[in-house]
Amino acid sequence: MRETLTVAVAQPVAVAHDVAANAAAHALMVRGAGARVVVFPELSLTGYELDADLVPTDHPGLAPLVEACRETGTLALAGAPVDGPNIAILAVDGRTGRVGVAYRKVYLGGSEQVRFRPGPDGPAVVVVDGWRLGLAACKDTSIPAHQADTLALGVDAYVAGLCMFDHESDEQDARGQRIALEHGVFVAFASFAGSTGDGYDRCAGHSAIWGPDGAVLARAGVEPGQFVTAALRP
Repeated sequence: MRETLTVAVAQPVAVAHDVAANAAAHALMVRGAGARVVVFPELSLTGYELDADLVPTDHPGLAPLVEACRETGTLALAGAPVDGPNIAILAVDGRTGRVGVAYRKVYLGGSEQVRFRPGPDGPAVVVVDGWRLGLAACKDTSIPAHQADTLALGVDAYVAGLCMFDHESDEQDARGQRIALEHGVFVAFASFAGSTGDGYDRCAGHSAIWGPDGAVLARAGVEPGQFVTAALRP
């Protein structure tokens, strides 16, 4: 039988184009959260900078995050641009010390399409202590087909990194709750707070976790530097 899984959603301060500084900020949150899984926003390791350099999985700037995950046994799910080029979720596994591309965003926003390509592999799942976590990035979460295809993989939770404007926070909340209710799964959204690139001078924040019944288990505020944690029970 699966044990309770502790998940945190985090909204760190983002420094444009600075992988090392952002990885250090991620590391602080990993240590502070004390969670088995910590989810970060879309492109969190570079800021939402669509012209940022691609981040290889062996990038030296990732070292602080790798070390924090190793110390705490955490799996961090962090956003980065990767070879493809694609918008991706990197999985930093504290129990193995490995960094890998766990998911490549399928549904791109308008300005993202100038540089990036849709992820060629479709939906993806990471398995943590017997829990199956389906992965998504921002616009993916608004596409019913993405939800259906991901849930068809037999997931227990739908986990996403987002970047949305502050005036879209109600939509973000409604979307997370709707996915939870329609599919009967936990939902975890980590959303940028404060300011980042591409005109996102006031981001939504309000990273949150919902239960399968649509109830909010934890929700952050609007300021960067916050995280919240919830226990997912079988």
